[in-house]
Amino acid sequence: MTDVTGAPVDVLHTLFRSEQGGHEQVVLCQDRASGLKAVIALHSTALGPALGGTRFYPYASEEEAVADALNLSRGMSYKNALAGLDHGGGKAVIIGDSAQTEGSRRTELLLAYGRFVASLGGRYVTACDVGTYVADMDVVARECRWTTGRSPENGGAGDSSVLTAFGVFQGMRASAQHQWGDPSLRGRTVGVAGVGKVGQHLVEHLLKDGAQVVITDVREESVTRITGRHPQVAVVADNDALIRTPGLDIYAPCALGGALNDESVPVLTAAVVCGAANNQLAHPGVEKDLSDRGILYAPDYVVNAGGVIQVADELNGFDFERCRAKAAKIFDTTLAIFARAKEDGIPPAAAADRIAEHRMAEARHR
Repeated sequence: MTDVTGAPVDVLHTLFRSEQGGHEQVVLCQDRASGLKAVIALHSTALGPALGGTRFYPYASEEEAVADALNLSRGMSYKNALAGLDHGGGKAVIIGDSAQTEGSRRTELLLAYGRFVASLGGRYVTACDVGTYVADMDVVARECRWTTGRSPENGGAGDSSVLTAFGVFQGMRASAQHQWGDPSLRGRTVGVAGVGKVGQHLVEHLLKDGAQVVITDVREESVTRITGRHPQVAVVADNDALIRTPGLDIYAPCALGGALNDESVPVLTAAVVCGAANNQLAHPGVEKDLSDRGILYAPDYVVNAGGVIQVADELNGFDFERCRAKAAKIFDTTLAIFARAKEDGIPPAAAADRIAEHRMAEARHR
């Protein structure tokens, strides 16, 4: 059995005995009437109610879905801690093909999902993720008041991908400052893998800052949307071609996880990796492989925190400028992680983990 990255999976071992485990609660949800099968994983509520999105994805097996929920929820604990939020980490996955689930069938499935989230009594606050959208959160909110990422018409903040991309851009600027002594991306070549909800906004930031952009995406319509607006953007066939692009300065994985693995790292031409995708490191040890090659890695859960900053703010009455100011601090947080990594002689991913774990440990002992 393997997870979405191809790594072996032993769900019970991960949940109860491994360093990647330590989850407080995992809920398996099934509603036969709507066809819902979902997993809600709460990694930690040390800092407050667990907060994280809902992924709607056609997993090959229920075990693979559980493994993904465990990995993603743990990542949310670290992300929320480093973003300075008073929230723990949680994540939910719905098993199914989002693109093929439409109309009343989708509505009934999401309403059933909302009832399961509501049954947790506020221990988990949900939002959008891969395969779910603002309109979906409006439906979930009909059954569950612990729902964020709703439309402005329904009291929400709208699309969180806007500030997610802005935060990644700030992390990229910090990476450039650390690597080359200048936060500007003017003249730098940046490869963006995945130009969907977040990637398309990231491309806009890069072009405005004067970067040269190369993109790839498995969906042709996503590529043509970008090139139709910006014909100067270059396109390559796939991610394998992108990571091998000569003269690439920065690689930005913005699709699914596991992009940094034993096959991709040895051939990666970029000097910096900074992207929006979650769980970019396929397995422990990849961060050292990057460091050994002199490639600077901006930890994914640090730089992609703009979206969770936005949805967390929605719980207190959303203010976009307040959120944007918080997301801008990702620049300083990323620089601080690079400094800690240098001081401790460890990769940035390990330094980020230490800082996040310290904040969670302090909260548990209060």
